Amino acid sequence: MNDVIALGVLVLVFLVATVRSINMGALALVAAAVVGVTVFDVGPAEVVGGFPATLFVILVGVTYLFALAKNNGTVDWMVHASVRVVRGRVALVPWAMFGICAVIAGIGAATPATVAIVAPVGMGFAARYRISPVLMGMAITLGATGGSFSPIGIFGAITNGVVDDNDLPGNPALLFALSVISCFVITALAFVLFGGRELISRGRDVEAESELSETAVAASRTATRSAVTGTPDAAVERARSGGVATDDQPAEDDDTRLNTERILTLVGLAFLAISALLLKFDVGFTALGVAVVLTLIYPESAKGAVDKIAWGTVLLVGGIVTYVTLLQDQGTVDWLGEQVAGVGAPLLAALLICLIGAVVSAFASTTGILGALIPLAVPFLLTGQIGAVGVVIALAISSSVVDISPFSTNGALCVANAEARERDLVFRQLMRWGMSLVVLAPLVTWGLLVAPGWL
Repeated sequence: MNDVIALGVLVLVFLVATVRSINMGALALVAAAVVGVTVFDVGPAEVVGGFPATLFVILVGVTYLFALAKNNGTVDWMVHASVRVVRGRVALVPWAMFGICAVIAGIGAATPATVAIVAPVGMGFAARYRISPVLMGMAITLGATGGSFSPIGIFGAITNGVVDDNDLPGNPALLFALSVISCFVITALAFVLFGGRELISRGRDVEAESELSETAVAASRTATRSAVTGTPDAAVERARSGGVATDDQPAEDDDTRLNTERILTLVGLAFLAISALLLKFDVGFTALGVAVVLTLIYPESAKGAVDKIAWGTVLLVGGIVTYVTLLQDQGTVDWLGEQVAGVGAPLLAALLICLIGAVVSAFASTTGILGALIPLAVPFLLTGQIGAVGVVIALAISSSVVDISPFSTNGALCVANAEARERDLVFRQLMRWGMSLVVLAPLVTWGLLVAPGWL
């Protein structure tokens, strides 16, 4: 009975945080303390012992480094450079937005922060150059989603961290590659369905080439401060209100050129990626090390960077993982695993987990889902009846691609940045796509990655 109550409280945490404006992690920490004392008879010290210190360092490190890159203009330069690459070819603009979002999220930005930075640029381009706002919104959101599964991205760090902590076999490179491929395929489908061929037929627009670059510089400078902190609610509210805060980027700084500081920042980001992928360095401490070096060399650019660490995401992940760790320590997760194993159909159980992840994530936090469902699946994954790598990747993709739903933060940001006359259309279309992916993503990923048993 205690196990059922504890799991019911976890479900309640997700439900309350979805319908009320409250950080899910804070709610989970309080729930862990209450459930620990009243249900499992353990004190606060034992509850806090489950706080994920390793994930804390990773999230603080990568988001601190991203904040520095935003402060010193490296992110703005990247946005501008991505636009210059298209050279007036309007058909390539959605793909440029996809690519820059993947890069920004891949270096440690929270996906809502990434979307909040790029959406005003991309949706503005869509309105001016008659590009479908639905296509543009999906390209932006899916680019951020795919990139975030890099080993130094937030989704990747959380997924890989949870896998390691639970002694499951993992493959960070494959997780990243398949996530990007999945997001690319969905975007390509949207490109075909929402006017891509007509965009290709336009060829190169010389007037657009100059205007795209100028607009990119102006829009990147007006990215909201709340978006950089990775606080979803603040980013959505500011986007919906149409308000834009002035960034603290110096006016005399030229976002279109590289300087020594930006070059060193790019070198630091490259070092972090290479060391994490090839040398197996600890992502969190390496990111902090790069950030500290940049801070020592350029202290002026570091002003306010600590405030821009994604503390809301850190709290969310810390709270959810602490609660799930409590369930693990008290045997609830093992009990749940036994119930799943008792069904006698591990493939069906894996499909149900992916479906649950997709449904909840379409309305709630993808970050929280990744931190909660993987540990809950551990017992039956460890039985060896089904490939753990395939299930984890299928769950990750199923839980993340649905973020195009307008009920999620990323989808809401795209709707908010669309032209006023098109917002209802964008909302309806993104809702249809999001709800379709709630069903299709689990089925397709399960069919390709889990059922064949090759992972």
